[in-house]
This record gives sequence, structure tokens and C-alpha cells, in this order.
Amino acid sequence: MYSNDRLMILDADGTTINAFDAIAETFSRLGMELGDLESFQKRRHLFKYLGGVKAFPKNISRQISKRKRNALISTLTEVYREESQLFPGIASLIQTLIATPKLRVGIVTRNITIQPEETLHVLFNRHGVDTTALDFLVHIPLHQEKTAQFKTIREHFNINPAKSYACGDERKDFHAAINAGMHPFMVSYGFEDHQHLTQKAGIPEELISRTPAELCQRVIHAFDLDFPFFIK
Repeated sequence: MYSNDRLMILDADGTTINAFDAIAETFSRLGMELGDLESFQKRRHLFKYLGGVKAFPKNISRQISKRKRNALISTLTEVYREESQLFPGIASLIQTLIATPKLRVGIVTRNITIQPEETLHVLFNRHGVDTTALDFLVHIPLHQEKTAQFKTIREHFNINPAKSYACGDERKDFHAAINAGMHPFMVSYGFEDHQHLTQKAGIPEELISRTPAELCQRVIHAFDLDFPFFIK
């Protein structure tokens, strides 16, 4: 038998954390250019972090040595821990979810900073979110699929798939949620834009929030919670 709990898995970068601004600031400090958010959202995989096809030769020349790659990771870690921001309303949303009885809530991340879990602890705590109150905070290495981790989390808490939700900003997040038997929340203000998510990835438009405020409204409504002041 399943427990009576529900489950909410929140993605970190691009969904709850404004990762673009953090990456852009890191690139700028190292004399590189990332471009604007619209262009960033259209890139895929490696080009996304190296600044796109046009900027690739200049950027890769600055990253070619191990020392310079280490400098990028070190700078990114510093920016995340000291300056990076959660999207508006997200801190209050997470605090509301944590306080909701019989709801298991946590965060998964592919963050590439030094000691990424500690990085997120520092970042979220700086915004008033007590990460020790989360049911889990899991770093998933880039080479591992999210689906397996989603299933592991759900099975660990013995939660009915019909009461399980996952939120993300990339098509991989959508497929991981579906393949793990969960209900997906998607956003188009992160690493992939609305057109990519709908027209290229085939994700139903009805599942996608265009703004953090819309995501907060959808989540609060889905869990039958009172509407907090921050999304009225």
C-alpha cells in the first residue's frame, strides 16, 4: 500500500533559480559573452554554456586549459553562493509547500558548481528557505538520467504516482516526469523557451507556465492550498 503523502520535485536551475543571470555574470567576469536570454534558450547542450556557435571559438579558447576551466567553476560557485537569485515568489512558494502537511517536497539539481548541494544550501538559505526542512536535496550528475532518480525518490517515500509531481524547464524534465509516472509542471522562462517546448518537444501548452507567478498559481491550486499574498 502507498502512503497518504503527496510528492513535489522542484528543479533548481532555470525553474527556481535564475541561472541565466548567474552564468552570464560568471562569463562576464572571465571576459566572455553569453548573449541574451532569448538566444540562450535556443541553444542546446554544450553550446548553451559556451555562448553559442558564433561566440564558441572565442569562448572555447579561453576555456582550453584545465586551470581556466577550474576558474570558471570557481567563479560560478562564488556567484551562485553570494549573488544568485531565486525567481520572484519562489521562496514563498517553497516555504508554503514545506509547511503543508503530508506533502514531501524537495529539489533536484544538475548544478556544476563546487559541492553543488552545499551551493544550493547557501543560496536557498540566503533567501530564507531552510533547506534542512526539505525532504530531499539531490544532485544528479550530468551523465545520469533524471527518470531513475525521480523513481527512486518516489519509491523511497512510497508515494502513489498519481499523487506525484515534478517541475522543470527543459524537455528532459518533462520526459523524466512522464517516464517516472508523475504529473509534470513546466516553465518557459528558464533554459528552453515556449516555442521549443511546444513546437519542437511537443509538450502541451496547457502544462507550461510562462512566468514564475503563473507557476506559483498553478502549484498552489493543484495542491488545494490557500493563495498566499505573493501571488494574489
